[in-house]
Amino acid sequence: MRLKDKVAVVTGGGRGIGEATAVRFAAEGAKVVVADVTSEDIDRTVAMIVEAGGTAVGMVVDVTNGEQVEKMVKDTVEQFGSVDIVVNNAGITADATLMKMEEAQWERVIDVNLKGVFMVGQAAARVMKEQQRGVILNASSVVGLYGNFGQTNYAATKWGVIGMTKTWAKELGRYGIRVNAVAPGFINTPMVAKMPEKVIEMMKGKSVLGILGEPSDIANAYLFLASDEARYVTGTVLSVDGGVVL
Repeated sequence: MRLKDKVAVVTGGGRGIGEATAVRFAAEGAKVVVADVTSEDIDRTVAMIVEAGGTAVGMVVDVTNGEQVEKMVKDTVEQFGSVDIVVNNAGITADATLMKMEEAQWERVIDVNLKGVFMVGQAAARVMKEQQRGVILNASSVVGLYGNFGQTNYAATKWGVIGMTKTWAKELGRYGIRVNAVAPGFINTPMVAKMPEKVIEMMKGKSVLGILGEPSDIANAYLFLASDEARYVTGTVLSVDGGVVL
C-alpha cells in the first residue's frame, strides 16, 4: 500500500474529486479525514471508505474560518497522531463575464478558493514543521494556467494557488515538506453532469482525447504526488487535462 499508516486530510472531500481522492487514499492505506461543509456528503464518503475496510472520520469545516481550520488540524493530530498529507481540494465557482460579475461573486470565490487554501496550508505547515515531514497538495486548474471565458474570479484564484504552491515549496522544503499542485481539465463531476449536453460535448471537444476526465484520474495524480514515489517532486504543477491546452 502506497500510503500505509499515513494520515491524510482532504478538504471538499464529500463530493466529486475530493470524494474520489479520499476513497483512493484510504484504499492505499491512509487514515483519512473527510472535511467539507455538508455533513450528508461527508457521511456518504466516510461510509464508502469504512464499508471497504478503510479508516476515515468526517469533519464539518468551512475552510475560510480560521478557528474551524485550526480545530480540524488539532483534532486530526489528537485522533491519529500526525498530519502527513493535506489535499486542498475545496473550491467553488460563481461565473460571470467581467462586465457582469458582481462584487459578491468575486469575493466569495476568492475567499474559498484562495483564502481557504492559505488557511489550511498554514495550519498544516505548522504541524508538519514540527514533524519534519509532510505533503501539501493544492487544487489548481487549467483555467488558472490559460484563463476561461466568464471565469475571471476562478482563474485568478487558480493562478494564485500556483503562486502559493511554488512559494511554499521554497519555504518549507527545509523541513521535509513537499508542496505541489494539480491542474485538472474538464472532469466529469456531479456539477458538470448537470450542464446541457451541448456544453459537455464542447468540453469533450477541447480534449485531444475527445473525452472528459473522471474524478479518479485526478485522485490518481494526487496519490502519486502524496506517495514516496514523488519524494523528489516539489513546487510543480501537474496538468491532468487530456491535452486540452495543447
